[in-house]
Amino acid sequence: MPVRPAVSPQELAADEGYWQSVAAQYDIKRDVAMMDNAYWGSMSRPVMEAYQRHVADANHGNSYYGRLQFPAEFESARQRAALALGVSADEIAFTRGATEALQILISGYNRLQPGDVVLCADIDYDNMITTMHWLKQRRGVEVVSIAMPEPASYEAVIDSYAQAMARYPRLKLMLLTHVNHRNGMVLPVAEISRMARERGIDAIVDTAHGFGQLDMRIPDLHADFAGINLHKWIGAPVGVGAIYIRRGRVRAVDPYMGEDDRGDVRTRVHTGTLNFAAYVTLPLALDLHEQVGVAYKQARLARLRNRWLDAVRDVSGLELLASSDPRLSSAIASFRLRGRTSMADNNALARRLLKEHGVFTVPRDGLAAGACVRATPSIFTSEAQVDRLSEALRRVAT
Repeated sequence: MPVRPAVSPQELAADEGYWQSVAAQYDIKRDVAMMDNAYWGSMSRPVMEAYQRHVADANHGNSYYGRLQFPAEFESARQRAALALGVSADEIAFTRGATEALQILISGYNRLQPGDVVLCADIDYDNMITTMHWLKQRRGVEVVSIAMPEPASYEAVIDSYAQAMARYPRLKLMLLTHVNHRNGMVLPVAEISRMARERGIDAIVDTAHGFGQLDMRIPDLHADFAGINLHKWIGAPVGVGAIYIRRGRVRAVDPYMGEDDRGDVRTRVHTGTLNFAAYVTLPLALDLHEQVGVAYKQARLARLRNRWLDAVRDVSGLELLASSDPRLSSAIASFRLRGRTSMADNNALARRLLKEHGVFTVPRDGLAAGACVRATPSIFTSEAQVDRLSEALRRVAT
């Protein structure tokens, strides 16, 4: 990665030359404006080259490598990940992504009795909502869902959860999505988690889109359980995530399908044979991520997001699903044509943006207010590419 100038994150965010030098480290499709960078994060060239070397090493060494060399490398990667996350290594175990981590935490959480209440929201990830509803079958609980206010304010979002806590005295577990994949709203997780803890309610945090994008560490969430993705905003190979259980809370989650309960977080996960190379490459991805700096990444992504949003705020035919409050804002933001809330409408809009304007976005469904189209820049995205998005939106909405 290029050497980062000694300036503030806000100053560097506007240095297009620096970010072009960062973008040069990525081999990215250039014939379309890639505005769907929330699916996973492409590896930089150094990470890709290291990953390819590790694939070759594992293939060459076969079981000799897998049994004798890989375990120490795997543990070293876990130690490195714990350092980046701001936790102890005995509080995390690797998974293949945040979805697997969260399914383990939700399905294995064993502090529920029949008649207890668990809570999810319309901003939560689809698979996590499904798993929360499965708790009715698995644990005999009542599952309730709330919808976030639109437009959202910081106080109104917190109040939505506070009202739910007051309304359901048997509420015992909440799913909190740190940065949601539908409209990118940043949930005030720390504040909500503290309120929940005062009432004896546990929170499981989905920080798939938080860690690596926002300038934070896991203890900042003030929650005992979290699912983490390391291949979205870190730029590690696809298939790397982690489960976090705060020290002292591991027995609140069942061991995985009869594993011996040694009070070890690793007994809560069983993935079978791993993609050796992906985990061995993770430390380099974390090193390069920190070389750029998460505060600098966050500032750059905020600048790009705000650039395209501000350019189309005056378009009456466009509805923007993005808060103007920086406390609620991430790189992710969404839009739709005014009054067009069906998934069919938004599939058609995304197809039109690609076919007519060469801008690649992705439709999202599940918000109480209806479907939308999501746009997400990355650190290799140029200002010209986000301008292409805003120009396209102006044309399709007028």
